[in-house]
Amino acid sequence: MATIIGVRFKGAGKVYYFDPNGEQLNTGDYVIVETARGTECGIVTFGNREINGEGVDRSLKKIIRVATKEDVARFEENRMKEKRAYDICLKKISDRKLKMKLVSVEYTFDNNKILFYFTADGRVDFRELVKDLAGIFRTRIELRQIGVRDEAKMLGGLGICGREFCCKGFLADFQPVSIKMAKEQGMSLNPVKISGTCGRLMCCLKYEQDVYSELLKITPKIGAIVTTPDGKGTVVDQNIIKGILNVSLQKNPDAPPKAYKVGDVKLIKDAQIKVNKNEREELRGLEE
Repeated sequence: MATIIGVRFKGAGKVYYFDPNGEQLNTGDYVIVETARGTECGIVTFGNREINGEGVDRSLKKIIRVATKEDVARFEENRMKEKRAYDICLKKISDRKLKMKLVSVEYTFDNNKILFYFTADGRVDFRELVKDLAGIFRTRIELRQIGVRDEAKMLGGLGICGREFCCKGFLADFQPVSIKMAKEQGMSLNPVKISGTCGRLMCCLKYEQDVYSELLKITPKIGAIVTTPDGKGTVVDQNIIKGILNVSLQKNPDAPPKAYKVGDVKLIKDAQIKVNKNEREELRGLEE
């Protein structure tokens, strides 16, 4: 058995695993660890946990120490310095008329580097901006271009559901979502209804996809040919969750579709759910 802890460096960022180095740690504790970016201060997301040693990476790093009061004070001071750096960078971007949107600024714990995160429609020549910032802050400067999903995760906000963005609140990593998911779940392919504030498909489309995938295996799809107690017909609508199908009967095609339970019909020929060319063209940007 091996003992690990989970450490996070951002609000809803990825959780990294470390060896507690003999310390007994609890959720919310601050620790100093060595990362690819250098020495960092992180917050423990879960305390000491015993796991099967076979599943532990042999290169799992030990924490350097439990953060002292001075460490926490520096950590908080860096957050304040980030606000000043943000304002300065914003002014320099405006002065140089660069087509980029500054999103966030982050100091490394040891102050050896400042990272500026931005979005832009294309590539931006920010070499002169880096020189400006290096001259002011006298430390290493790194500018990173991020996508609109990452921007939403950093800034946060409220979704159309009225709750905090999932990516800001609890999602450690973005899960792949597709237009086909929305179609399989019977949602209107209206960009306003299936996209988040970031302008991309809502992350929550992923949450129920496994259930819909299983139900679609036993539910005739729209366009399927089925046999009902009243004869053959074509499925024109469905409620996958309730297991209800609306079927247009061949013997009376002009009559309104009739509702049947999935268990009361027999499948003759199933249909396929496809995103047609026009739909994909119209919604092209939502999957990027």
